[in-house]
Amino acid sequence: MTEIAGKAAVVTGGGSGIGMGLARELARQGARVGVADIKPDNAERVAAAIRAEGGEAIALVCDVTERSSIAAMRDAALAALGPVQLLFANAGATSFTPLLDMSDTDVDWIVQVNLMGVMNTTRAFLPGMIEAGGGHVCATASMAGLLPGWMPVHVPYSAAKMGIIGLMMNLAIEMRPHNVFTTSYCPGGVASGMKANNGSYRPEKFGGPEPVAEVQFTSGDTTHSSMAFYRPEDVAPMVLNAVRHNRPFVFDHADQRRLFAETYASVVEACYDDLEAWQAANGVPQGNPTGADLID
Repeated sequence: MTEIAGKAAVVTGGGSGIGMGLARELARQGARVGVADIKPDNAERVAAAIRAEGGEAIALVCDVTERSSIAAMRDAALAALGPVQLLFANAGATSFTPLLDMSDTDVDWIVQVNLMGVMNTTRAFLPGMIEAGGGHVCATASMAGLLPGWMPVHVPYSAAKMGIIGLMMNLAIEMRPHNVFTTSYCPGGVASGMKANNGSYRPEKFGGPEPVAEVQFTSGDTTHSSMAFYRPEDVAPMVLNAVRHNRPFVFDHADQRRLFAETYASVVEACYDDLEAWQAANGVPQGNPTGADLID
């Protein structure tokens, strides 16, 4: 079990949307919260709301595409809150532009925020967790990462979010001796305002603020046209419940189980069927024909 009450927690992208919901729920459950955001006013607004409700919170400024900004944010959090054992690497950016219409800086922005932002934020806080005797990293991925064919016009985003899942799952093995656990949160539809507002968070080095392209789903697209979008404050308790129980994943739409079955149980299993049929007809290649071990 990962206890939340009495711990210090940091939430990146905490000034709005899912991050705001997580920050406020963490405070309700007794954590001291560092609300980190690229927009200082947003971070302070959430921290002030937590304090007004009787919780303990500070506002932190952080651009997760800059390692130096992450390090400064971490140092400020440690100075104000003490050892941070709960990290919610939540900051993200989206895009609804076809891949071939995206510029190099468009792609770089999406990958740097969503994947490298999580990677570098996690790296910054892990040594402190190990020194403190344990901790938990929860990274916001996406159902578009777990099921990359689920959301159209989302190529760099899906790639980056799928990378987060690989990062968290492999890190869990590496951190097991240190009592540090990981969770990948895969939102399946949360009314966070991300699509409409995240273009305003785009740093100058990636071209500066600009509107994010909209995508119109067809009337026959039942996967998305009927999708329910939950409020951040409603999904946050689900996420913290998974963190408390050290679950490797947390989802928020139980009805999307069928999408997992369609993506993996159907598609992947069919590929294994094809392979087994091919090997039955053509034989299985000789393993390690030179005698070399692949793993020491």
